[in-house]
Amino acid sequence: MAQHISVLADEVIALADPQPGQTVVDATVGVGGHSTLIWPRIQPGGTLIALDQDPTMLAIAQGHLTDLPIVWKHANFEDLPAVLDELRIPAVDAILADLGFCSDQMSDAARGLSFQSDGPLDMRLDPTRGEPASALIRRLSEKELADIFWQYGEERFSRRVARQVVETRKATPIATTGQLADLVRRCVPRSRGHAIDPATRVFQALRIAVNDELGALERFLQVVPDCLKPRGKVAIISFHSLEDRIVKKAFRGMPNLVKELTRKPVQASEQEKRDNPRSRSAKLRVAQRRVDQDSPLTT
Repeated sequence: MAQHISVLADEVIALADPQPGQTVVDATVGVGGHSTLIWPRIQPGGTLIALDQDPTMLAIAQGHLTDLPIVWKHANFEDLPAVLDELRIPAVDAILADLGFCSDQMSDAARGLSFQSDGPLDMRLDPTRGEPASALIRRLSEKELADIFWQYGEERFSRRVARQVVETRKATPIATTGQLADLVRRCVPRSRGHAIDPATRVFQALRIAVNDELGALERFLQVVPDCLKPRGKVAIISFHSLEDRIVKKAFRGMPNLVKELTRKPVQASEQEKRDNPRSRSAKLRVAQRRVDQDSPLTT
């Protein structure tokens, strides 16, 4: 049973403003929460294209929305141009990307995304692509590991953790989430007054590296303008500063292509934060495709 609650749902609908007959892409469909809200607003005559790099999430969403003629695609959002080419759709009216993780993904010990339960140290969102986290832990140098832990997790003790990983793997392969979490906890002191587990930042960093999350986001943002119709909108929900910084820079770095509709990111209301703690770190940014590259957007 899905546990996930879509964040900033009302804000996404209000700013993206899907209309009857439009073609909309949910580029990270997850369990289908946002798609459930978008679908009725683009009817009659609308088309909803649902992508997800995680085949398990795609299957769950299909199960929830089984009666709707949605176009389902197992694909990373950076592959959107190829998906549209395959469907012979030159451009769409709106694109949504929710960069967060579904509760169902995090709670599945077999995925290795969380240290709450012991499981294989995999972390791949798409098990058909790339290598698991255990392979990175096994082959990367101490410096490379330290750089990942610092750059993607902002872990202050990144060098200490990387050194311990290298020393430990000489004697014992680090193959499970429990092994890695215990190793990190021995290296990183727990901050006084903070409930966050010392392993949190290292796990985040390793997951980002395994899935090339920031690289995929940058590549996605580069192709988004060409995938949108004039006045088409792109809405992106990020959950940590590294992602939000990339989105903000991309939106402001293409003044001839897109106009920001959210100069500051939209955040959850106090009520939503109480109802859904996951929404506390969510930031929504929305931009609109200009009419053409040479003239300003007319509203």
